[in-house]
Amino acid sequence: MAKARTQFVCQGCGTIHSRWAGKCEGCGAWNTIVEEDPMGGIGGGPAKTPKKGRPVALTALSGEIEEAPRIHTGISELDRALGGGFVRGSAVLIGGDPGIGKSTLLMQGAAALSRRGHRIIYVSGEEAVAQVRLRAQRLGAADTDVLLAAETNVEDILATLAEGKRPDLVIIDSIQTLWSDLAESAPGTVTQVRTGVQAMIKFAKQTGAAMVLVGHVTKDGQIAGPRVVEHMVDAVLYFEGDRGHHYRILRTVKNRFGPTDEIGVFEMSDKGLREVANPSELFLGERNEKSPGAAVFAGIEGTRPILVEVQALVAPTSLGTPRRAIVGWDSARLSMILAVLEAHCGVKLGQHDVYLNIAGGYRISEPAADMAVASALVSSLAGIALPADCVYFGEVSLSGAVRPVAHTNQRLKEAEKLGFSAALLPSGSAELPKGTGGRWSEIESLPDLVARIAGSKGALRRVEEEV
Repeated sequence: MAKARTQFVCQGCGTIHSRWAGKCEGCGAWNTIVEEDPMGGIGGGPAKTPKKGRPVALTALSGEIEEAPRIHTGISELDRALGGGFVRGSAVLIGGDPGIGKSTLLMQGAAALSRRGHRIIYVSGEEAVAQVRLRAQRLGAADTDVLLAAETNVEDILATLAEGKRPDLVIIDSIQTLWSDLAESAPGTVTQVRTGVQAMIKFAKQTGAAMVLVGHVTKDGQIAGPRVVEHMVDAVLYFEGDRGHHYRILRTVKNRFGPTDEIGVFEMSDKGLREVANPSELFLGERNEKSPGAAVFAGIEGTRPILVEVQALVAPTSLGTPRRAIVGWDSARLSMILAVLEAHCGVKLGQHDVYLNIAGGYRISEPAADMAVASALVSSLAGIALPADCVYFGEVSLSGAVRPVAHTNQRLKEAEKLGFSAALLPSGSAELPKGTGGRWSEIESLPDLVARIAGSKGALRRVEEEV
């Protein structure tokens, strides 16, 4: 008989190897590769004979479209990140650092749904029922009808969920603690995580109950376990935040029923998470308007405009290799901006340390922040404070040109609403808002921006003397 084909799977990242090795090529971990039979469980074993399939019904692409029914929590920031609320029959995966507030957010959401008459089941695999009750008392949710359970076996959880009335929302905290009798590996391994998630998603699709799965993250901030889990679920959300700041961001990276770049902003307090209706005021609350090296960036997160301060510090260095420290932005993007400033603007920063920080611990991912970063760098180098009532946005190309970005009107309207009366934006932007008193100045290239910030020949000469 032919030997059953086996494969070797890393239990840390899910990378498949053709043979066993001590070190995983995918994540670099040692002694995490285990032999696995693709047709069965861990350890090889005889291959299973596939049963004969049955034909399925085919339907036409055209037809009536029914909007997915949603369950509104009443927490506007959570509903915004979900695209309008939980979709019945969907599976949502939420990840975040330990202690960032995942369980707190889900308990508040479960309590809000319970008060609206929905049947909610909260299954904890990491805490006892008494610990969950203590959190509920602290959050003021102890008077709700949320049903609790402390269980990690997949089959027992499914049997419990099948009893009685169908739940509207099921919370599993967390998927790394689940284990099934169908797999012979330990809880938290790739096989157990995949098996448990498949069983939970199948229950959600068959019954129409919304399923929320909490996932641990690695040191790189990614959800631990196989990446296939993120493809299996309908939505993936990351709960972000800096322990040095009191705000938290719920960021959507995948959503089959809504936008994939929405965020919900919360503020952490002793009574739980509080919604932040205007995040711009939160990120600009402690701004020093007279300090050089600070520029206000008008950004877009999903459908929401957000204003945040970009802080830069350029200082001479005695080291052979200047230091580049970045918090909240892409380091490769900063290197590109520095190269463009040196090649096209004559601003040489090769003998200077550069420190860049996004105020409030916020993280920017869109290229429209290029012009705000360049403005902050030139301002810090020249020692010239930028106008306090001006915002900046625009993408910088390698040729030094400033390219237009999307949602210009929304950025400018948000800036004007918060008291900013001027803006530097790319030339050729979309139609600007009418009937406003704002001073919108268009910039064609990065040298024009540097000359405008310097303001005069003397100030520009001071920039050149610094380099």
